[in-house]
Amino acid sequence: MRVILAEPRGFCAGVDRAIAIVERALEIFGAPIYVRHEIVHNRHVVEYLRNKGAIFVDELDAIPDNATAIYSAHGVSKAVSSEGERRPLRILDATCPLVSKVHREAERLENEGARIILIGHKGHPEVEGTMGQLQKGRMERISSPEELEALSPASSTPVAFITQTTLSVDETAELVTALKETFPGIQEPPREDICYATQNRQNAVKALAGKCDLVLVLGAPNSSNSNRLREVAERAGTEAKLIESAEDIDTAWLENVETLGITAGASAPEKLVEELLAFLGDRVTTTDTLSVSREAMAFPLPAALM
Repeated sequence: MRVILAEPRGFCAGVDRAIAIVERALEIFGAPIYVRHEIVHNRHVVEYLRNKGAIFVDELDAIPDNATAIYSAHGVSKAVSSEGERRPLRILDATCPLVSKVHREAERLENEGARIILIGHKGHPEVEGTMGQLQKGRMERISSPEELEALSPASSTPVAFITQTTLSVDETAELVTALKETFPGIQEPPREDICYATQNRQNAVKALAGKCDLVLVLGAPNSSNSNRLREVAERAGTEAKLIESAEDIDTAWLENVETLGITAGASAPEKLVEELLAFLGDRVTTTDTLSVSREAMAFPLPAALM
């Protein structure tokens, strides 16, 4: 069986930064360090950091006074950040800078008096954080044509849209087209909100899918970008499975597979790819890499950790 590895795959700059913030905080301030929600959506990363002294909590009220608290890469609402400022806590913000960019867009649009429509998945931490940037309740969320149809019709209020950073590029483009038909003149983001890493990994899977009988995506079931990679492969007509690690593989999947594609979501560590290749072992005759782009993006750590 031939294996083709997608490139780019795995950690993006935002994930690298978030993990580094927890690691550096542990070095400087010592354990325990408290993290609100999973720092990124991957249990292997969470377990790694937990073993180093990080404690993951659902909300800030579970963190004792005078402790160090870190916000996850997905971002938080203004209500959460205000609570953090009120409490005697050392706050470190690991929000991905590209998510923070969407937050600033939302604030600007609110100040301009726009009706804001967010394209994003209900209940996702990033979406909750973005919707929580506004005080006046002007943001509405949709993720499908059906939800778009349920919105109230256009009025004299200017309309603008923003998006979650980890959506399917193609599906979002279709929804944006429908938005423009429903709200002629709707204001678009100055720059694409779907992040570079999401786009690059989806482009790599598109190129990969046409060459494979099966695509395995390493990533967590609650990882938006990992789920989108599986969907992109399936839209290209190739069977795809989302797995957390090699332990999740059913070897029956590999029957009659001549070419296997492998990729990893933006929060999945490369060691999972290495373990998967080791699991496949003698089944693999050749291993190649299909590269569609190279990434050199890096984000600085907060000043308090420099």
